[in-house]
Amino acid sequence: MSQALPPLIYHPCYSELALPERHRYPIGKYRALQQALLAIGVPAAHFTEAPAALPADLSCIHASHYVEALCSGTLDAKAMRRIGFPWSEQLISRSLQSIGGTLHTAELALAQGLAVHLSGGYHHAFHDFGSGFCLFNDLAFTAKTLKQRGVGPVLIFDLDVHQGDGTALLLANEPEIITASIHCEKNFPARKQHSDWDIGVATNCSEHEYLETVQQSLDSLLTWYRPELVLYDAGVDVHKNDDLGLLSISTATIAQRDQLVLESCRAKHIPVAAVIGGGYQRDLAALTAVHLQLFKAAFNVFGSSLGREIKT
Repeated sequence: MSQALPPLIYHPCYSELALPERHRYPIGKYRALQQALLAIGVPAAHFTEAPAALPADLSCIHASHYVEALCSGTLDAKAMRRIGFPWSEQLISRSLQSIGGTLHTAELALAQGLAVHLSGGYHHAFHDFGSGFCLFNDLAFTAKTLKQRGVGPVLIFDLDVHQGDGTALLLANEPEIITASIHCEKNFPARKQHSDWDIGVATNCSEHEYLETVQQSLDSLLTWYRPELVLYDAGVDVHKNDDLGLLSISTATIAQRDQLVLESCRAKHIPVAAVIGGGYQRDLAALTAVHLQLFKAAFNVFGSSLGREIKT
């Protein structure tokens, strides 16, 4: 395994989910992203498959009756519609695999300074219900699990275009876990929750204003809380071409955003576990190109020349 690359966590099951034709969720993006990284020279052996989470593990954040109903396929149809996926054993197995993947990403980040998960960011899952394509909340689960192991403070820095409402409510009474969300104010969810740090940007927000908001927020949070780990949700649904985004952020600005987040944390010697978060362009190649900006930034700050192989 190349020592010039940060750990990359991936499992083939992330894209192995049968969905109805024209379903809104771009399930193929995980495989497409891994294939794109292989194409620029990332060795296949460098991708790590994490242990899947067990349903019992999720009791630290989710209600046992919800987890049991979801895993057994007995959750009522209305609740499944709120999640947005048809139930299948495949759906449950990939969800548990992804939850385990984010936790393992954090473990590797603590050991090596930076790690990136080719999934994750399921921030709309609440204590006893799921929403917005999110069954289980990997960010809250990872932060709570690490807290139980004595790691803290942990900062969840969420830059997905949609507010991390489930994360905010799940962790509202956890002073050692700081929730921060910079999102589009006039977008899903209609009812926002209260994170420790919330900024809802306007739909006409300029790219300069957006980057300035990200930089000032991160600088303040790192200074005030001095976290031992940052969980970074690098959602790309802020992109101007995203079907669900409503913002006007370019690929170049997303590249700058990811670079400044990773560099700011590295300058303060704070480990970062990054997840790719949301992105909903139907053009899979275009969507993959935007998600790749996180890896470009990660390779750059890790000192790998492969960052130059990714176009902005």
